[in-house]
Amino acid sequence: MLLRELNRSKCKTYLVACERDRVAVLIDPVRDHIDRYLAMLAYLELRLEALIDTHTHADHRTGCFELGDLTGAPVLMHRSAPAPRVDRHVSDGDTLTLGTLALRFLATPGHTPDSVSIVVGDTVFTGDTLLIRGTGRADFFGGDAAAQYDSIVGRLFALPDHTVVLPAHDYRGNAASTIGDERRFNPRLAGQTREGYVALMASLQLPLPDRIQEVLQPNQSALDDDVLRFPTLAQLNEVRQIPPRALSDMLARQPPPQVIDVREDSEFRGELGHIPGALLIPLRTLAARASELGSGKENRIVVVCRSGVRSSTAAAILTSLGFEDVSNLKGGMLAWHDSGLPVEHA
Repeated sequence: MLLRELNRSKCKTYLVACERDRVAVLIDPVRDHIDRYLAMLAYLELRLEALIDTHTHADHRTGCFELGDLTGAPVLMHRSAPAPRVDRHVSDGDTLTLGTLALRFLATPGHTPDSVSIVVGDTVFTGDTLLIRGTGRADFFGGDAAAQYDSIVGRLFALPDHTVVLPAHDYRGNAASTIGDERRFNPRLAGQTREGYVALMASLQLPLPDRIQEVLQPNQSALDDDVLRFPTLAQLNEVRQIPPRALSDMLARQPPPQVIDVREDSEFRGELGHIPGALLIPLRTLAARASELGSGKENRIVVVCRSGVRSSTAAAILTSLGFEDVSNLKGGMLAWHDSGLPVEHA
């Protein structure tokens, strides 16, 4: 295995390659360094086989989508990832063959719902779930400190002690650790109970990342702010959330709400299908096509996407345009599908 960290900064991007077959993946690429990655691949004479984000980033723009356009390499993320331009969604236990190497994905939610770790031989890439002598925050974008504790203690700490830990960030100048050292010396985890960890994380009161407003929603939607004017985080926090069963009950009554699906056409007709009667208006066109929803801005609207993230953005946009009764399907089509509720594919 050929392994390089390419950013030389607090934010880490890893190149993993099979030396025999000269094939590579990039893990957590940053958009600002795309030229560097392409130059390194050319210098090492490697063919890029895949691009992987360990989670939806809130502090930097992902380079996956642009690199995918430039190279044709597929983008891989967890099944819960909200972005539409993911070519392969992975679940816990899935593998990716890279020449003589096998990359095994572990679902490690907590920092975000779509967080994954990647085991390659005696190395694990932990994203922002487990850091060196720390852990990723769990206080925004669906974060869950209890789930994070379970992911670390139940999944990552089950790996052999000698397993090398390579996180997506480090703020103290560290390059690597091991599972054994983190179990023994990580101050947030050593000797800590699940309840104690949840209380500790709740007490941190960390400031939001400096660039979260210009980074998070573009990463979630794979759109730039010159395509869509994103709502503020305060507006997003005010969006009403409706569980799948509640929406199903509402659709059985008269008059039913108008369901607006803001995914792309390929997603609308793809594996998850769509809610019967849903109107497809992709997020990037929503503001321009809002007039299609009619003049009655008091009518009930429920907005839907893959995981409930892009549709929260859409619900906030519609509310800002004067629509008075807008809600979001919590968990999106993933939750609807997992609840066994009816879908169409045509």
